[in-house]
Amino acid sequence: MAMKQPSRKIYKTANGKNVDLDLLISRNELTPAVGNARVNARGDELGPGGKIIRKREDVLKNYYDQSPGVRDENVKRTDKVTLEPQVGGATAAEAAEWEEDEHGNFNQK
Repeated sequence: MAMKQPSRKIYKTANGKNVDLDLLISRNELTPAVGNARVNARGDELGPGGKIIRKREDVLKNYYDQSPGVRDENVKRTDKVTLEPQVGGATAAEAAEWEEDEHGNFNQK
């Protein structure tokens, strides 16, 4: 069975023009970003003259190697918490102190 191609993101502007965002992103991937971050639109670090110093993959790998991240540890719970069952917003002990009459009113025993 043939696989379906992923659909492209094509949006229609308020003026009725079609804008293909995937095509726009891929065309401007190597364009330097505006500002003083010295990166291109893809995230590569740029040096003098717009030359790529470090690729995006290297930057991300370095970041994740230096970050502590989430540790895989087994967490043991030592204290046990017991909860009383609640009846209509009150605990079971509080609900036992009240009784319902034939008109649906609750009266204290």
